[in-house]
Amino acid sequence: MNSTVRQNPLSLSADDRARVEEVDQLARKGASSLPTLLAGLDAPSWAVRRAVVSALARLGTPAVQPLCDVLIHQRDNEARIAAAVDALVAATGEVDGPVEVLGDDANPAIVCDAAQVLGRRRSRQSVPLLARLTVHADDNVAVAAIEALGRIGGGAAVDALLASLGSGNFFRIFPAIDVLGRSGDPTVVPALMALLTDPFYSLEACRALGRTGQEAAVPALVGLLQRGNDAVVRVAAVALVEIHDAQVARFGGARMVPSVLRSSSAEPQPTGRRLAQVISGADAGEKTAVARLLGWVGGADAATGLLKLLDSQDLGVSRAAAAGLGELGADADAQILQALREGDSSRRRVLLPLVGKRSAAVPDVLLCLEDRDAMVRALAAETLSRIGDTSAVQALFVRLSDEDPRVVQAVVGAIQSLGSETTETLALEAARSADTRQRRAALRIVAYFGYPRGLDALLLAMRDPDERLRDAAIYGLPFIDDPRAVDALLAAASHESERTRATAMRALGQTDKQARITSTLLGGLNDRDPWVRYYACQSLGKLNEEAAADAIVALANDDAGQVRVAVVDALAHLHTESAMAALRRAASSTDADVRRAALLGLGVARRPDALPVLLEAVHSDDPATRLVALSAVAEYDAPETLPALLRAAGDRDDSVRSAAVGFLATRTGQHATQALVSLLGDVMLREQVVGALALPVDGRLAGLLAALEVADDTTAPLLVAALARMRRADARAALMQALAGASPAGRRASAPAVAALGTLESREALDRAAHRDEDADVRRACLLALGR
Repeated sequence: MNSTVRQNPLSLSADDRARVEEVDQLARKGASSLPTLLAGLDAPSWAVRRAVVSALARLGTPAVQPLCDVLIHQRDNEARIAAAVDALVAATGEVDGPVEVLGDDANPAIVCDAAQVLGRRRSRQSVPLLARLTVHADDNVAVAAIEALGRIGGGAAVDALLASLGSGNFFRIFPAIDVLGRSGDPTVVPALMALLTDPFYSLEACRALGRTGQEAAVPALVGLLQRGNDAVVRVAAVALVEIHDAQVARFGGARMVPSVLRSSSAEPQPTGRRLAQVISGADAGEKTAVARLLGWVGGADAATGLLKLLDSQDLGVSRAAAAGLGELGADADAQILQALREGDSSRRRVLLPLVGKRSAAVPDVLLCLEDRDAMVRALAAETLSRIGDTSAVQALFVRLSDEDPRVVQAVVGAIQSLGSETTETLALEAARSADTRQRRAALRIVAYFGYPRGLDALLLAMRDPDERLRDAAIYGLPFIDDPRAVDALLAAASHESERTRATAMRALGQTDKQARITSTLLGGLNDRDPWVRYYACQSLGKLNEEAAADAIVALANDDAGQVRVAVVDALAHLHTESAMAALRRAASSTDADVRRAALLGLGVARRPDALPVLLEAVHSDDPATRLVALSAVAEYDAPETLPALLRAAGDRDDSVRSAAVGFLATRTGQHATQALVSLLGDVMLREQVVGALALPVDGRLAGLLAALEVADDTTAPLLVAALARMRRADARAALMQALAGASPAGRRASAPAVAALGTLESREALDRAAHRDEDADVRRACLLALGR
């Protein structure tokens, strides 16, 4: 802890820094410094107290009893008590025994401190004591023991917590409900469901069932949607969403909640209508949950409710409503289209992405092409593209002259996506338009489809004084198989306009390699304009013109930074020794862009002699350089690669860490799986690591099964979740194998996943384990998974 303090010296006063250094020196003296360190537990400075706590914790066993004595005899200062508790929690050595003694103290406050220490230390040996404390005469002690048992978890702790539910004591039952829900233990579900009928505890029990993430609670919670009051319905909706999300996180595409909801719609009052009724009065989180449930329920009532939620000021709610309408599909089409016709621009922005792929929607979407809001017009074009009905093509061509570039871009994209028998005729006609915007857009369409009949229109545009028209024409010339197209490009390469020359150089890189093209590009390397040189260099690389390597290398020190980057990019496509040598030199350039481009180029080449350069760059001070170097190292199948990726997963930069996990995800072999498993302890990376482990590459299943053989209560559910998300026959077989051969924690975690398979074989395996497994908690988990 004191190391953290020293990393931020500017946040401390000079006196505090001196005191922290003094504490460090005392810690190095060992047990002889105990009296002085204990006296520092009530230091006014938080930073000094943290340093003292850290020092006492490192002293281990010798400091434990003196710290316990502080809790007994020096209770006149809250800061001192809190610091003593923290030190005991973090202490090494024998701690639990001496602290358990405090559990029998006559002072309830001391007993509460003991319970807190044991809970935070997750001391399984102390469960019997804590279970006894849950029935202590003092409510504060009982609550502290309940919270401690919740931290520890496990079968014995859960049994003690369940017993608290029958205490009849309001102050103990409520925290027990909360702790049981957060435990995620499947065995708590029946007891929590029993409280749903008690109006005093039903809301809290409902919330707790959601936190368990257990599907066994779903039918009871869905039942509450029918018979509960508005508050209960809203809380039940949140709980059902929590369970669904937990099941998806564990097992992949779990759909139990949606299927039970849909079956419940046969009730006298359809579920969709009941959910729509509770929207008013709900907070943002509850509205979001209701929106998701309405999307799963389906039907006209659900669509009506979701349309109401679309207008929410809370972005999360409106997005959930939009997603819900998307799930309804054809059930909501009529209402969405009506709202599209009658809605204003803001409503249309939300609705257009939800329009289904039905030709019947085309007339209403075409109306939106005339909306005053440019974003709506652009979304309308994208929607028409998604629907795929070519009857919209002619109306789209009319919008090519739209004043907003975003709309034109969307319209061009839609026309290109739809095609049609009339597109060529309409494009050639628009290419002769007097409207420059329409003409330029039409040339892009001609270029995209490569219409041979469009060559004359492109050549005509090449003679136009408008540079943007010439650009559009040049872009299309490489895609038309006609010698005149290449002739026009070569002529444009010597045009008086620097922009036109640069565009021509870029386009020549998309043609076939010919002597006259290479000659023109080589000439472009000496152009006075840096962008002409840039594209000439880039195109020579794309054409893999190795004969130009020396000429490209000569530009390595060009005054223009973009040219230097293009040199490196081009050299990466060539395979000559001079090109590789130049890349290695560029990898140590003082220009960050050049350096990163060189590292990428070396990675593409995958030459063994370049690997040391890349590994060195992985340790750069610049995060962007580390990221580029790491992506290059990941291309190598070398012994050094895996350790480098694993180290990068602990990088101080989020993007580097995330990229390292992504590269590890695609590597084959058990060693890569072992590396990923070792990262599960990083809470920030955990979800991404589980997703990476769920990628079924060679060696993944064997690696996961090996990890499950020694997994603990933290990692086992994560490993099982990775197997379940694969949703493959071999992964399902691996889950069955884990139920029989993993560690006790692995077998417990496997039980609900095996039950989710829903096969006769899986039920038989659970039944065997429920009767024969040597671990009582495994047997109980299997029985619960079987619904017994």
